[in-house]
Amino acid sequence: MKEPILYKTLRPLIVFLVKILYKPEIIGTENIPEDGKVVLAGNHTNNLDCVLLITSTKRTIHFLAKDELVQGFKKGLFLNMGIIPVNRRIHDKDALQKAIDVLNNDKVIGIFPEGTINRTDNTIIPFKIGAVKMASVTNTKIVPFIITGEYKIGNKGLKIEFLEPIEIPKKEDLTEYNEELENIISKKLKKEKK
Repeated sequence: MKEPILYKTLRPLIVFLVKILYKPEIIGTENIPEDGKVVLAGNHTNNLDCVLLITSTKRTIHFLAKDELVQGFKKGLFLNMGIIPVNRRIHDKDALQKAIDVLNNDKVIGIFPEGTINRTDNTIIPFKIGAVKMASVTNTKIVPFIITGEYKIGNKGLKIEFLEPIEIPKKEDLTEYNEELENIISKKLKKEKK
């Protein structure tokens, strides 16, 4: 599987800009394996969450993202950044299979299980099952993460923290493991907001 050229080319500039503009605190990167497959799964606060994740690890992250990003003039840009388009109007089995293929090639998947930016007053939106499904099928650990703070230029307070990896067994019914992932992230977010 080829590495997305544009991702590799733009990453240094992305890292520089994010660190200069937003001064994020990045914690727990030791929980991200240096090689092999891994799913990074966490809360979704802003369109810039992807660039914050890119800044957090030298590994190439293949993000699952809404298919609207690969329509029109944006198509070439986002596909060359290695995203996997997801049709959120259906249970997109094609996108899930592409993510599984990425993991089976010992790569990194980045996913926001809420499925969209959380614009509610709730700590998180109920998680969709995709993250635990792909982890179960491929015997891949999930590294949960939380993003707190705001993307305000020049202000500190933006933080991403990677938590200890969790294992997802091979099972048909993964509801309890999806709830476990959701609870880990929700509890950590509530603790941070106290």
